[in-house]
Formats: sequence, C-alpha cells, structure tokens
Amino acid sequence: MSPVMPGRRAAAVAASAAALITATLAAAPAGAALQAPAAEAAATDKVLVIGLDGVVLDRVKVANAPHLNGLMAQGLTAKSTLYANPMGATSSGPGWSTIATGVWPDKHGVKDNSFIGKNYAAHPDFLTRIENANPALNTYAAADWEPIASTDQNGPIFSAKTDKRLSLKGDRDGYRNEDPKIASAAATELRTGNPDASFVYLGEVDAAGHSSGANSQAYLDSIARVDALVGQLLTAVQQRPTYPQENWKILVTTDHGHTSAGGHGGSSIAERGTFVLAKGPGIPAGSVREDVRLVDVAATALQQVGVSTAGLDGVPLNTPDSDPFDTLRPNLQARVDETGIPAGTKGFTRTPPAGWSVDNSKMGAGGVTEWAGWAFATDEFWSQAQRDQWRELNVRSRDVFAVADSDEWDDKTHTGTFDSTLITPKWAVTGGTTKTLKYQTHYRHEAGQTAQVLVSYNGGAATVVKSYTADAVAKSEAVTLQVPAGATDVQIRFRYTGTNNWFWTVDNVTLG
Repeated sequence: MSPVMPGRRAAAVAASAAALITATLAAAPAGAALQAPAAEAAATDKVLVIGLDGVVLDRVKVANAPHLNGLMAQGLTAKSTLYANPMGATSSGPGWSTIATGVWPDKHGVKDNSFIGKNYAAHPDFLTRIENANPALNTYAAADWEPIASTDQNGPIFSAKTDKRLSLKGDRDGYRNEDPKIASAAATELRTGNPDASFVYLGEVDAAGHSSGANSQAYLDSIARVDALVGQLLTAVQQRPTYPQENWKILVTTDHGHTSAGGHGGSSIAERGTFVLAKGPGIPAGSVREDVRLVDVAATALQQVGVSTAGLDGVPLNTPDSDPFDTLRPNLQARVDETGIPAGTKGFTRTPPAGWSVDNSKMGAGGVTEWAGWAFATDEFWSQAQRDQWRELNVRSRDVFAVADSDEWDDKTHTGTFDSTLITPKWAVTGGTTKTLKYQTHYRHEAGQTAQVLVSYNGGAATVVKSYTADAVAKSEAVTLQVPAGATDVQIRFRYTGTNNWFWTVDNVTLG
C-alpha cells in the first residue's frame, strides 16, 4: 500500500488559528477570561483531470474557447513535448497511458494502440493508486474511447478498481455525438455525487484533426464545441452544495498533437506537442512554465488527495525547480548553422550557468557552431537538429539541459576531434562521509566515443567514477561517492569525446 500523506492545509489552518488567538488576546481586557476559538475545519481536497484528445494548444488560443482560455488566465499554462519511436508512437495508447500512470512508455510498456507489452500491474493509473492507498476516497472515470475506462481487451487504462466508470463507444464520426453524453453524465456525477478524484475524456477534436487537419476551421469549431463541454464540467464543480468547503485542483491535458494537414504518430514537433493547464491552490494565475512534463499530471492528482507519488517519473506541479541549467532560458539563442531548426526557435547557448564551466582546451576547431563543445539546449531545439536518431527519447530531462553532440558538430568542416568537459562548481563536503551524485542522462553509444564522469577533491587529480560503454537511454543515475578523509570540497566533470559518433545529455545534477 502507498502511504497516505497528511492534509496539506494543516499548516495553514494551524497558522490561521494561532493568528486568531493572538488577535483575541490583544483585544481582551486585562484579566478577562478567554475562551479558545473553535479550530477552522480543513477543506476537503479534490481533483478533476480533463483529457482532450489530439488538441493543439496554439489552436485553442485562437479558437472560440472561453473556458480553456479562462483556465490559462486563472492558472498555469505549460507546453511540453512527447517521446517518439522507438520509445513510443505519438498516438493515444502511449499518450493516455503516460498521463494516467505518471511514468514514461519505457515503464508502462504501451508503445502504440495495440497495447502489446502494457505493464499496468507494475505501473497502475492514478485512480487505482488512490484506491490502493485509501479506499475511502471516491474515484470516477468517464470516456468515449473504450481503452480508457471499458473492459476493452486493449485496456482498461483506468482499472476496475475505480469506484465508478462510464464508457461509451466513440469513433471518428461518433465523438461529436458521444462527447456531450460523457460530459452530461460526468457533470451530474461531479455536481451531485462525491468523487474525490475524477478523469473525464472527450475525443471530438482528435477526430476533426484527422478529417480536416489542425489548421482547418473545422478543427477550431470542434475546439469550440468541446470547450463548451469543459464549461459544463467546471460549472458542475462550482455548483456542488459543498463547494465552499472544498479545495479543487483542475487539470486539462492532451495525449499528442496534430500536423497542420492532420494526423499524428510520428516525430515532428507538431505531433509531439502536448500541454498541461492547471488551476487550483498553489498555482499562480497567468503563470507559464517550461519544465512541466505529461507525467506530472498523475503526480499532481495524487498529491492533491494526499497519496504518495513514489515511483513515478512525474513530479507535482508545486515542486520547486532548482536546476541551474533552467536559469539559462532567458539567454537562449536562435540557430546559427542548424538550418533544419525553424529560424524563430530560441533554444541553445554555449554559456554555462553561474559557477559552472566548460573546458574546450582539447576541442577541435570549426564544426557546427551550436555544438562546438558542451552546450545547453531545449528539447524543441535539439531534437529538431536531426529527427529520428533518438534525440526525442530524452524525456527525463526538463526545460534546459546540457548536451554534447559530436554527430551534429561533425556536419560542418572542422579540424581535430570533439573533446569537451562540463565542470560543476566546487561543492562543500566532509571527509570520511558518503555522498550521492544524482543526474538525468541520455546517452547513445558508438565505438570510438567516450563518456566519463570524473571527481576531484580539494582541486586534486580527477578520477573516473562512471563510464558509459553502452546506450543509457533517458536514465536517472545515482553514483555513490566515498569522500576521502580530509576532503573539504568536490568538483564533478562530465567529459565526452568522439567525432561523428552520437551524443550525451546531462540534466539536474545534484549532490545529496
């Protein structure tokens, strides 16, 4: 069983009560008898996740969609990108499985709409996790794509442990008829029932994308109709008799994007494009973030109702971002030599964050400017340098990450070889203790290249503590360091060498 977390409002309630007592004491006549005020009752935490299939966020912004655009104004807007094959196709099976389970396809096992290899037993959906952790909580799912909530052999993504499920059969011609039925039933459940965690799916926009393309008026019209259904759900929540005593978090998301002409499944940015909208406690109005991933939906839903997120790839939306690489986003530049990347995409810099450095003293001269040594880039920029070479699989990096790419560097005339070292600040340590070096990495190997993690104490000689001699695709690494006696500081080096080989990325480097 997953542990149940205490209500997150407890501290606020205690502070409020303490302030009230202090005010009462100040106002009371000297020597008067005081009666302690009744403690404020904690609000009930609830969460609603609305899944809209195949919706392109930029099209929502220009559609007649007052409810979705209202959520953006009232809360968080976060664009994100998906994987591509061979990790998973940009299709509904992998997409909704990722949203529901909070882990990437290399864990939940769904790579396409065949659902072959699914591993929901090890990585269940967030409603099932809630039922396992706290059966007293009420869960609800409604969808007109059958694998989500029915007994369809491909699913269900949301298991039979969910307290109440509604499944209707939709198809490309039927979602326009079935979506209103789903929304109406879900609105009734939200208004008159008592669900603590709910998932509601609407599929019409994806059907319009397939039939008319994302750049069509028909696609915008479908967004407008679905937006009205979203409005029904939001109104139903607000009409609950107990709404004033409740603490709701609303999340809206999508499973994949669409090309302008229509379709998805491939590796283009249009097909990989997703988003998360969120409104509720702890989410600033009008906020925009670049470090959110699709797996964060499940993590946020679980935290909202007090259930552990252990074992998930996702992190709750209120988790602070402390990665120094992400501070570089305002300094990112547009392309120089990489003409395959759209001209307006600002996504790279070779200037490290404060305290970090890059040693290019052994680096060859020339080559592609963007990748002449360790650089710092976004997924949208780097993955478009060359598609379908596994750059799209770097899903565990967030926002800005460090990348050494000898394959792309070699695409322009140069002398010498690629040999660059990324160096951390000096971090304080205590001799005789153990430290854990953690980081996210994505490494594709080929003979002739090297990737090494080296450690030096008190400015001494650097020694290798980790080498990569095989692919390490989108991994979370933890390297144990035995700090020698007398050491007071440590510095980490990431050295990559090669020429026309592959690449290495590093992100979120911490020493715990």
